[in-house]
Amino acid sequence: MNPIDRIRTYADALTALRHDLHAHPELGFEEIRTSGLVAEHLEQFGVEVHRGIGGTGVVGVLRGREGGRRIGLRADMDALPIEEETDLPYRSTVPGRMHACGHDGHTTMLVGAARYLAETRDFSGTAVFVFQPAEEGLGGARAMIADGLFQRFPVDEIYAIHNQPMGPRGRFYLKPGPAMAAADFFDIRVTGRGAHAAQPNQGIDPVVVATALVQAMQSIVSRNADPLASAVVSITQIHAGAAYNVIPESAHLAGTVRTFDAALRRQVSARIREIAAGIAAAFGAVIEVEIRDVFSVLDNHAGPSAAALEIATELFGADAVEYDTRPRMGSEDFADMVAAVPGAYAWIGGTPGPGLHNAKFDFDDAIIPLGAAYLARIVERRCAA
Repeated sequence: MNPIDRIRTYADALTALRHDLHAHPELGFEEIRTSGLVAEHLEQFGVEVHRGIGGTGVVGVLRGREGGRRIGLRADMDALPIEEETDLPYRSTVPGRMHACGHDGHTTMLVGAARYLAETRDFSGTAVFVFQPAEEGLGGARAMIADGLFQRFPVDEIYAIHNQPMGPRGRFYLKPGPAMAAADFFDIRVTGRGAHAAQPNQGIDPVVVATALVQAMQSIVSRNADPLASAVVSITQIHAGAAYNVIPESAHLAGTVRTFDAALRRQVSARIREIAAGIAAAFGAVIEVEIRDVFSVLDNHAGPSAAALEIATELFGADAVEYDTRPRMGSEDFADMVAAVPGAYAWIGGTPGPGLHNAKFDFDDAIIPLGAAYLARIVERRCAA
């Protein structure tokens, strides 16, 4: 039996869970309610549950027939600090918090896969369900790994799937090899000298310094990086001042760097520091730069990628599968899991609409049975491989 058909028989229950999670979003390492709901559902299915892994992470263990391998399935649980701008009946009830990346849907997919596998038990070996906290740049995967995830719950392979709201609905995407970029986050603090806005000659204006730095940093990709290499430098925050008539004492910039190549990654970081030092000297300001390694390159393994392709083709049909798709400049901390254990990360299209991290985003509930079936079938096929 195609698992999609069976999972669709309880799709309403899964959709209700997803809407509940969407209405009650929690940020990274704060997923108390979310992880509690996950654990309760797993326990109802007869899954062995372990809480508090890497902070608020949950791991479920389900044993099939004797023999076979151990296969891990992972979903992320955290929301984003975004004020939701939809009129959905299940819109966020928490000010400034929103599931704008679909982690509520990913969590629900994995719950659906766990239910299916617990009810059918048509597999050998062991399924390990990993519900991860803090994917959105806070290091949830690294926290679970540091907490002994793969020592306490060893797996032979691990898999994950992410929604793609660019559509088309149900289309499956996978890129073997380097699939998603590494990411560094940076904070740059500019200290000048405050003054009256009518007497700028008495101060060192950190706003002018900061804007000059923003412009100069854009030259890193266009003039320092190899034109055939991929890199993105984005300044996403500028904070300075609190009055119309006061030149502030300081300004703060923040943003992200995305790369695939380790040498280029080091080059970009070095150029940020060099440009900051030069502009500080030119304006007589003080500039402090902090750059943090947040995500590694997500490198899908050949064997698991080929297995994922075969399973997706079986479930969705060859016409709905796009293999060896283009790499993505977005980042994912599942990268740390596939650096420790062979695995593959894929995407599934939802009905086109507002993109990820958009205040109007909503997960396409129709793809919940598809994603759940894909994850479940991985266990059925790969445990016996």
